[in-house]
Order: sequence, then structure tokens, then C-alpha cells
Amino acid sequence: MQLHEKIKEEVKDALKAKDADHLRAARNLLAAFTNDLVARRKKPSGTVSDEEALSVVARLAKQRKDSIAQFKEGGRDDLVQSEEKELTYLEQFLPKMMSKEEILQIVEAKKKKLGIEDKSKIGVLVGAVMFELKNKADGKTVREIVESFFK
Repeated sequence: MQLHEKIKEEVKDALKAKDADHLRAARNLLAAFTNDLVARRKKPSGTVSDEEALSVVARLAKQRKDSIAQFKEGGRDDLVQSEEKELTYLEQFLPKMMSKEEILQIVEAKKKKLGIEDKSKIGVLVGAVMFELKNKADGKTVREIVESFFK
């Protein structure tokens, strides 16, 4: 079963169970899928592929993390809890993130393969690593690791 179809089923299940938090998170995800379809000039009633769905889920998870940080800074604990619940829901669909050690090995290999020796090519290296690790590593973590090579 495709992820998009699975989420549609979860909406039905959450409605039956009267689970408001789960329902809100699933509906938000479905809305994001629909927005993605419309942005790519497809019919809103269509379905997104699993790869497209994962990129939408990753984008939403990143937005939730940013929102949590901003709400904590603003002292809005009520909104922090709401965003954390939604983030927990989204994270169940994401692949397991790679550890820093695993990322470090890939960065070293890419650096040698591309022959990057100076700091001016950091962006190229980060881009190449992120392309390879698509949805398996956080961009911020990758950037920190790459920058540590040139200090």
C-alpha cells in the first residue's frame, strides 16, 4: 500500500477512534500531499509516489522542528506540545537518520572522489553528499561535518 493511501486510511481510523491529535496530523499531511500535487500541476485527487511522499514528510518534519524552536523561544509551551505531537507522528514515516560517524565516512569518500581540497568547494561537497543521503541525514548535520574538514 502506498504511503498516501495509508494516510487516507489513518484519517478514517482516527475519526472512528475520536483521536483529535492523530486526526489533525494525518489531515495536515494529506493537505501537504494535495498541495504538492497542485504545485506540480497534477490533479489534486491524484496520489503522490512514495518517494515524493517521503520528501513532503521530511519537509513538514523540518518545519515542525523550526516551529518548536521558535515557540520555545517565545515561551509558547502550549504550541510546542502540539507541534511535538505532530512531529512524532511525521517521524514514524521517515527512514532512520544516519549517525554522524556514518555521515563522516560518506563525506570522506565523496571528498576524495571529487578531489576537493579547499574551502571554496564546500557547497559542492555538501550538495553531493545530500544528493546521496536524500532523506537519511539532516542537512545541518552534514554541513557541520563538511565544515569540520576545512578548519
